Amino acid sequence: MNVSLVGNITQPKYLRDSFSSAVTRNVIVVGLCISINYINGTLVHTFIKHEIFNGNPRYILFIHMVLNDMIQLMIAVVLHILSYTVFTLNVSFCCVLLMSVIFTTLNTPLNLATMAIERYIAICNPLRHAQICTVRKTYILISLIWVLSAIQVLPDLFILLATKPLTFFYSNIPCIRDYVFDNPYIVEKRNVVYIIYLTFVWLTIVYTYLKIMFVAKATNSDARKARSTIILHGIQLLMCMLTFVGPFLDRLLAEMFPLFIIDTRFSSYLVIQIMPRFISPIVYGMRDQMFCKYLKRYLLCTIYVTGANKENKTQA
Repeated sequence: MNVSLVGNITQPKYLRDSFSSAVTRNVIVVGLCISINYINGTLVHTFIKHEIFNGNPRYILFIHMVLNDMIQLMIAVVLHILSYTVFTLNVSFCCVLLMSVIFTTLNTPLNLATMAIERYIAICNPLRHAQICTVRKTYILISLIWVLSAIQVLPDLFILLATKPLTFFYSNIPCIRDYVFDNPYIVEKRNVVYIIYLTFVWLTIVYTYLKIMFVAKATNSDARKARSTIILHGIQLLMCMLTFVGPFLDRLLAEMFPLFIIDTRFSSYLVIQIMPRFISPIVYGMRDQMFCKYLKRYLLCTIYVTGANKENKTQA
């Protein structure tokens, strides 16, 4: 492998995998992608099929995060496979892939913060929850999440268009974020924005957790469950933050284990890009008793088996 995707930024490598190793790694990545997106697709199907979910702001935010993760994972895997095959891409096409994966990566922490706020309102201000957290307002918030991500990403593209000649966009280069968006101002702006962005998200998570914790002391079972959910938000946010420190982590591992650079970078890719997408359906889909009850019908296609058994009994 001559390129690896770490933190949505492909980093050049001058070591190469053997053919069998490259095939094995790509089979693992593609297999995990298919498995995770199968579960996520089942979650989306369950949400669409039942009115009880698609009219609830909590589940709307959850499914938005699931769809966002599906897009992010698919593009990250495509970039990973391309890094083993074509090595260079047309700059315009590369920009589309990179912008898409950056958009979806930035959306996740904001979505987690929004979900934490919804739980805070549900527990700490239950009488006004139905008035504040409406379906219409939820979709407006989702649109706002995309707008906030766009505010962070689109200036990079505008700077690139203003500083690069037109021929650059017709050329082929390794699809590397730091190769494409190489203007020093872009890098500096990105670091500052990320600090502000993640600080806001963390403050939101901590504030909602503390507020819910005080309510939970009154032995409110819903509050205790919400407190656990906020903790899981924090854990998932930590996983998401690995994306932003990926390049640093990659360099650190390379210095610590110089003889195992390929292995450490592949392991880093799995932890940073794959694992957070695997956690979401387990944390939010499997833990929710109501959602899990409906999900089991579709996950292993048991609904069709049950229907067939009932039909056989009727005929008998």
